[in-house]
Amino acid sequence: MGSSRRNFFQDALLFGAGLFGSARMAAAEASTGEEKQKPRRDAETHGRAPEGVRVPMVTPDVPDLAFEMDGAVKVFGLKAEPMKQKIAPFKTIDAWGYNGSCPGPTIQVTQGDRVRVIFENALPESTSMHWHGLELPIEQDGVPWISQKPVPPGGSYTYEFTVHQEGTFFYHAHSAMQEMIGLIGMFIAHPEKPYTPRADHDFGIVLQEWAVLPGNSVPNTASMEFNWLTFNGLSAPATTPLIVRLGSRVRLRLVNLGMDHHPIHLHGHQFVITGTEGGRAPESTWYPTNTVLVGVAQAKVVEFEAKYPGAWMIHCHLPHHMMNSMMDLLRDRQIPTADTTDPKALSQMETLARSIGVEHVHHSPIAENADSVPGFPQDAFMEMGMDDAVVKPETYGLPRNWSAGMMGMMTMVRVLPDKEYEEVQARIREKRPAPRTEHVHPGD
Repeated sequence: MGSSRRNFFQDALLFGAGLFGSARMAAAEASTGEEKQKPRRDAETHGRAPEGVRVPMVTPDVPDLAFEMDGAVKVFGLKAEPMKQKIAPFKTIDAWGYNGSCPGPTIQVTQGDRVRVIFENALPESTSMHWHGLELPIEQDGVPWISQKPVPPGGSYTYEFTVHQEGTFFYHAHSAMQEMIGLIGMFIAHPEKPYTPRADHDFGIVLQEWAVLPGNSVPNTASMEFNWLTFNGLSAPATTPLIVRLGSRVRLRLVNLGMDHHPIHLHGHQFVITGTEGGRAPESTWYPTNTVLVGVAQAKVVEFEAKYPGAWMIHCHLPHHMMNSMMDLLRDRQIPTADTTDPKALSQMETLARSIGVEHVHHSPIAENADSVPGFPQDAFMEMGMDDAVVKPETYGLPRNWSAGMMGMMTMVRVLPDKEYEEVQARIREKRPAPRTEHVHPGD
């Protein structure tokens, strides 16, 4: 990645200390609500939703936020705090998140619910909580000094409102730099009556960008260029594949709160855009496509029929968003894109592989005269297979070295026939990962 072409500067607003409306923080560890009593795992519903039954959304690699009932009110506890986030097997950053998760845990409610969020600030500076896209009283809007006083370090604030909308929303700090260091989470308002046509699988993905210089772990939130791109806080191949049954209908909710727009592309299938951060779109507006532009501060909801078996990529199609930071692979040394040799590149990649406990599978073949061709290398030394470092039940059955081309803002939808689907779901229930692979050269 090149150095920044522009300098970004923003005056810091000096928040006053004061607390507006304190409340006792309740850690909602257990839930008695109806959403938590329904089966959460897709395997338990056999991958197909009965007519009229709402399917809870699954946010891969991000937990749901539990709640308790206080009469007819759903009570959530949410805490903003610094945290470590391992975004790739060889990269950990210092982010800010909620309840130990970045992005924050997913809040799921039903249209018409009365919601209370008891918010605690464990950050070293003041903050607040904005409920993006939700229509609510001004005092619940979360804009510092306008709708409330900022919540000081160690302080708390209680947000309470009735959710009269349905759709895909999100919550985030209403401070620019805090947004860029990770303070965002999904807020899903399921409709009172399930959408039609019904979805058998419902997934949520938060798109985030990070500027982390070599040898550093703290994102540069003032940067205008980014070298790490994540889905739900992870950079491929650490992202968890979405497991769906062949013949099912899939809903995918995408939320973007960064500096770049992201054209998200699905391989092998056409989808229709069924919603935005404003809720469900009229069916008369749906049209077939396979790439949707998710703009900054937007949500896009797409749905498709999983007609074709296979491991289908879903990724941002901006070329630099389909890669990890190669300069970070070598700490403070960058792999040059115009001056390297085959032995040198292999040695560097093998060193990295040993550091994360995997055996490096050599890169795809190159021509004998490659060094004499202008522009070489481009992607020849980018591949870094690390199957065993990211092994999990959802990767069971993938071909050897599947992770070599998985980088950046990328995951996959695995459309599986009944037998394979049930096998993977059994492994998920039993927390039984895929077996470790043997070292095999491509072409062997």
